Amino acid sequence: MINVTKSYLPDLDEYTNYLKGIWERVHLTNDGPLLRQLENEMKAVLGVKHLKFCSNGTVVLQMALKALDITKEVITTPFSYVATTNVLLWEGCTPVFADITPDDFCIDPAKIEPLITENTQAILATHVYGNACQIEQIQAIADKHNLKVIYDAAHTFGASYNGQSILSYGDISTCSFHATKVFHTVEGGCIITNDDELAQKLHFYRSFGHRNDDYFSVGINAKNSEFHAAMGLCVLPKVPDLIAARKQVFGYYDDRLDFSRISRPTLLPGVEYNYAYYPVVFDSEETLLRVVEALKAQEIMPRRYFYPSLNTLPFAQIPGSGQSCPISEDVSLRVLALPMYPDLAEADVDRIASIVNKAVALVDAA
Repeated sequence: MINVTKSYLPDLDEYTNYLKGIWERVHLTNDGPLLRQLENEMKAVLGVKHLKFCSNGTVVLQMALKALDITKEVITTPFSYVATTNVLLWEGCTPVFADITPDDFCIDPAKIEPLITENTQAILATHVYGNACQIEQIQAIADKHNLKVIYDAAHTFGASYNGQSILSYGDISTCSFHATKVFHTVEGGCIITNDDELAQKLHFYRSFGHRNDDYFSVGINAKNSEFHAAMGLCVLPKVPDLIAARKQVFGYYDDRLDFSRISRPTLLPGVEYNYAYYPVVFDSEETLLRVVEALKAQEIMPRRYFYPSLNTLPFAQIPGSGQSCPISEDVSLRVLALPMYPDLAEADVDRIASIVNKAVALVDAA
């Protein structure tokens, strides 16, 4: 079976060498030495000032909202993983959906400003598939209206915009280190800011608000363990090679797919991509479903990512708002992530592309 992704695992001996140190120290979690080492190494790689390694990519979004005192309306994207909307609802905020651009599927800055009200406090945007949002335009709107900017940058590790890590933008950026990501720690995530005061808040939020034996602030259990940090320390040095391998697989698809009826989202100029995903867009949902059926018949498992458009979720509706996002609603029905991982064989890409092309041609013939 070929899944939509496959986790990279380092040499087992390399990982167990870290485990030996954990056994010797008996320091398993709670801001341990491997966690601090990983944080420092990631800060150096990414060129950011403050980075906190946490338990997953969802809890860091919750921490971001709390640290910025966001409790009211947040303008956000309907085209993202459900966690982006869930955290807003979970924290008692009101998601206000701005539609996406038809070329890169990121939030459309032109759709943001008309949605701003006296209750708007922040913009929560997703760098879709590891591609950057229109950062300058979003920041200009935020500055004009005194709004905070939070980026769900779950897909962007190893990607840059104008020579800087995409994770370095916004008041706060968050990232996921789930096992399926370009860089992973099995489970995990991080929260990044260049603001000293915010960083101090986030430090205490991560661990129940503790300062020694006292409680400095409110907090949650967002800690991560030495075991997860050990995996990160093994994977981090390999990221450039993993991205290079992904780029090669990406090229295989580009060479083999028939783009007369298939398209891909475009990259923002200035982005150095990490090749996190290979999304393709078909001319209709009917074609997509035919392709999915044909792939699964050969034990190839793509993923409808992202689907559905988040503004259509029944639990995300604002009474009387009718938040229509026609571009997102349309694209979410037609986009499919094909298998993408560093050691996906060229022969397998050839087979996948052949199945896709044939399924699309059969729909044409019908």
